[in-house]
Amino acid sequence: MQITKLNSESVLPLTCSRSGTCCFGKDVMLNPWELLNFSKEKKITPREFRDLYSEFGGIQLLFDGKNDNKGQKSCSQYLDNAGCSVHLGRPLACRLYPLGRQIQFNKAQYIYEGDTFPCLTDCAEVLDLPKMTVGEYLEGQETDLFEKALNEYLKVMQNIADLGFELLLDSGLSESGDTKTLAAWREIGKASHQFSAKKIGNDWMDLLMIPPITDETENPIIFAQKHNELLLLKAQEEFGSIQTLEELSQASTLLISVALHLSRGLGADTKGISELWIETAKSHGAKE
Repeated sequence: MQITKLNSESVLPLTCSRSGTCCFGKDVMLNPWELLNFSKEKKITPREFRDLYSEFGGIQLLFDGKNDNKGQKSCSQYLDNAGCSVHLGRPLACRLYPLGRQIQFNKAQYIYEGDTFPCLTDCAEVLDLPKMTVGEYLEGQETDLFEKALNEYLKVMQNIADLGFELLLDSGLSESGDTKTLAAWREIGKASHQFSAKKIGNDWMDLLMIPPITDETENPIIFAQKHNELLLLKAQEEFGSIQTLEELSQASTLLISVALHLSRGLGADTKGISELWIETAKSHGAKE
């Protein structure tokens, strides 16, 4: 799909008309800190919010409300004539919309899909509202902390994957001629969100999406770092003493599955990431 690249000085009709059309038929992905923020605004626990209002273990916001005139379901948090019921806790995807965000060379690149500004399709009235720069829009939407959360969770994703690499490459598993492990990595990279969630299981899913962290929750960087420590500790406890090749393969695949499931919640190219990891492993001697 064609994309239009932007910079902070790009001027667009970004003043929202409050018509609510963007609250229908969207795929809104969530990272653990965003899920926590939703639960705070809803005044329920993260587990309750996840179980009631998200899918696939918590990585995607549930859209199960009324249909619009296109047959698209509204977000579970959308109220008629009121809009978003948890607006202050909304995630980065909602704060950025209709813009997107890509990371290139460790730098954020803001974009929108297509060559026509997306809002013009359903909200042409925005042309009559004040225009603003991308930088002004981001400041008004208070995206900073949410962008920091996304950046930090990309690091967490890679740290989990690195353990999967170690179990494959540094344990004797790859040297044994194993080919099952990379095949399993590829399968999970291509799998549906539902298959991925089932593959991980409840224990790992709970720790991945609703970690037991009650302090420093306002700071996404510290929160994600504490979360990273909990995930690595669980991996060490579960896999630190395994010995058989079959156990090593299963453990490596599980950790890669956890990392890739997190990537889904980050809105990343999960299949592309899995292919990159497979090629990296093969360049270090792994076989498929």
